Amino acid sequence: MANIRVGSVIRYEGREYIVLDYKHSHRGRGGATISLKLKDLHTGSVQTFTLRDTDEIEDVMVEKKPAIYSYKDGSYYHFLDSETYEDIQFHESDLGNAVDYLKEGLEVLIIYADDRPVSIELPTYVELKVIEAPPGVRGNTVQGGTKPVKVETGKVVQAPLFIEEGDIIKIDTRTGEYIGRA
Repeated sequence: MANIRVGSVIRYEGREYIVLDYKHSHRGRGGATISLKLKDLHTGSVQTFTLRDTDEIEDVMVEKKPAIYSYKDGSYYHFLDSETYEDIQFHESDLGNAVDYLKEGLEVLIIYADDRPVSIELPTYVELKVIEAPPGVRGNTVQGGTKPVKVETGKVVQAPLFIEEGDIIKIDTRTGEYIGRA
């Protein structure tokens, strides 16, 4: 069994995952089981697995290198390695929901598993320009109230009523929530 802990990268059934949650349990005479919440490094989807101690899991050597998002070409996203100036491309399906936050010039980390680029790590917060914002109508709200606004990448975010078209807002890339004005 691999040395599993939260944040480690493992290979299970031929795919690379990052461990989000880990629980080890042992019940009476039965074998030990491990409940894992894993994020697929290729698709970004989160899945839960229950494994026995006999299941095959490999540790994956991971390296993170800084890069800058350059441009999109059809279904491919291109990044410039900040150290080697090499062009690294990912298919849209490899990046999952990270594409909702990519704008030219954004600094990211490229995750390499076994010397092969498998995914990217976004900064915790990104600043994006609001391109569509319906007028804020305060109704029967006790507190602030929100409205859906569309940012330059096409993502729709719930923001306060005072946010207008042209504003730059800060968004948490982990949750997709509005944090504040930039």
